[in-house]
Amino acid sequence: MDFQHRAGGKTGSGGVASDSESNRDRRERLRLLALETIDLNKDPYFMRNHLGSYECKLCLTLHTNEGSYLAHTQGKKHQYNLGRRAARDAQDQPATAAPVKSRVPFRKYVKIGRPGYRVTKQRDPSTGQQSLLFLIEYPEIVDDVTPRHRFMSAYEQRVEPPDKRWQYVLFSAEPYETIAFKVPSREVDKSEPKFWSTWNKDTHQFHLQFAFKTDPKDREESTSNREEERSLPPGVPSLPPPPAHDVGDGPPRGAPPPHMRYPPPRPPPPPPMMGAFRGGPPPPLRARGPPPPRFRGPLHRGEFRGPPPPGMGGIPPPGMLPPRGGMIHPPGLGPPPGMGQPPPPGVGPPMRQRLPPSIGFTPPPPPPSNQ
Repeated sequence: MDFQHRAGGKTGSGGVASDSESNRDRRERLRLLALETIDLNKDPYFMRNHLGSYECKLCLTLHTNEGSYLAHTQGKKHQYNLGRRAARDAQDQPATAAPVKSRVPFRKYVKIGRPGYRVTKQRDPSTGQQSLLFLIEYPEIVDDVTPRHRFMSAYEQRVEPPDKRWQYVLFSAEPYETIAFKVPSREVDKSEPKFWSTWNKDTHQFHLQFAFKTDPKDREESTSNREEERSLPPGVPSLPPPPAHDVGDGPPRGAPPPHMRYPPPRPPPPPPMMGAFRGGPPPPLRARGPPPPRFRGPLHRGEFRGPPPPGMGGIPPPGMLPPRGGMIHPPGLGPPPGMGQPPPPGVGPPMRQRLPPSIGFTPPPPPPSNQ
């Protein structure tokens, strides 16, 4: 059979495809394209029945495989039914106006620095709750601006490594910088008398106070400590509780005995020394005259301060001068023998002189005695 001169034929190739073959080839190409772009698991109209075939719930058609269903989704029937379903949904759904977004004017200020602050630690004596009182000063705050505050977790900030034991309290007001305080990460008691904040427009001061909730164990501990302090005698300070230890190991090392846990009370102060004048003012002091002159001994050789009193020595009268080398004795008493006599005439005290070595030195004879 000659295929060379056939219409549409070409030497070395097959014959012209019929209409059925062209449709089959088109469906295959659409199936391959749909497999790349469409996920059957997300198609609401795709269903697999108990016989193992596939159904289209929108068009109520039956398909033997996934390729056949994908080719159906690209056909005219399926696309037409999709348009009808969208029109019905739009008609059934009531028309609602789109919400109008509130436009808040954005204000940009130049930061002027950090505000002044003061933090006060407090403790409630009745419940033992710990609280913090913050005072933030904004002297140059913008008009019609109220300071704001909020609590921030440690995992929201990027300044320090996150730590679950801490949280932050932030204060913000324009044109000041936002400041933060690091506080323990404990539950805050937000009841009305414990948690409050105020803004004073006259003094430009913002106050915030909050208290931490106490655990039942801490509450019992504080109650027992207060009872111990009440039982102590006045003037004795309370001591911290001893460290916890195991009862089986005996008393802790270095712990005092029970009777020496608290020091004894101090004795009362002695009575005042002015008991004789307790009934009235003390008697007036008696006037004293000038003190009598006092004689002082010589400070240096031959120097005296003031005249000596009479009868206490000093310079004797002219008739009582002792002879040279002698002594003055009371009347009726003479000197002991051999003492107090002047030397004979011509005999003086020995004198030292340098003599030649050949000449010896002979001491003078002793003075004659009266015996």
